[in-house]
Amino acid sequence: MDTLEAFLMGLIQGLTEYLPVSSSGHLTIASHFFGLNGEENLTFTIAVHIATVLSTMVILWKEIAWILRGLFSWNGSLNAEQRYLLAIVVSMIPVGIVGVFFKDYVEEIFGAGLFVVGCCLLVTAALLIFSYYARPRRKENISYLDAFIIGLAQAVAVLPGLSRSGSTIATGLLLGNKKEKLAQFSFLMVIPPILGEALLDIMKTLKPASDVATGVAAAEPTIGPMALTVGVLTAFISGCLACKWMIDIVKKGKLIYFGIYCAVVGAVLIALS
Repeated sequence: MDTLEAFLMGLIQGLTEYLPVSSSGHLTIASHFFGLNGEENLTFTIAVHIATVLSTMVILWKEIAWILRGLFSWNGSLNAEQRYLLAIVVSMIPVGIVGVFFKDYVEEIFGAGLFVVGCCLLVTAALLIFSYYARPRRKENISYLDAFIIGLAQAVAVLPGLSRSGSTIATGLLLGNKKEKLAQFSFLMVIPPILGEALLDIMKTLKPASDVATGVAAAEPTIGPMALTVGVLTAFISGCLACKWMIDIVKKGKLIYFGIYCAVVGAVLIALS
């Protein structure tokens, strides 16, 4: 991977991690046309995912500080901050189960080609468009049950082409949660799973090193430090912009335009497959 490819891949990751168009799907499309192999560029994938997590923490630092301030205070019952954090923990259960027990199966699907990405983008489009026209009564707070259902949407969205942010936000809207709170919850709930996945991938990159002792040659790195730095910085900066932009988009209820975009791209990919 050269510097230009790293810049473009970092830009795609940073923007599409938050915009409801599927980062995994767009990275799969870009890798296909650039001729890149995901396994060979595992270090880059880990780095740009961590960069987008950092961008979330920068944009939502006030909300994170609010949770941390109330986390260790106790007056006989759970406070608002602790209930919010518990809802995030509940939302992580489905994706945790998928990550532990079905990770290999999901990775096989990721290699299934552009047809699968196209079909999943059409599902994303349908979900976004349907949530735009649905008008359930709005709730004041995200309940534990709603958090779990939103977590199910996040777990299913590990498929390439199913947008994580689009699926979780649209599901929350269909459940009747206020759009002003959903984007923040959606972005905060993904921080632990991404960091957990990054840790598993780091362990995977360390595995070849242990194979050296058994006489198996370690894979050669396919990205230089300059390209890696460019990709990480691009993912971080574009992630900050996209995170802030997406929060405003959700508040204004403009998700339908992304639904139309996903429908067009999905249809084109299916036609090209």
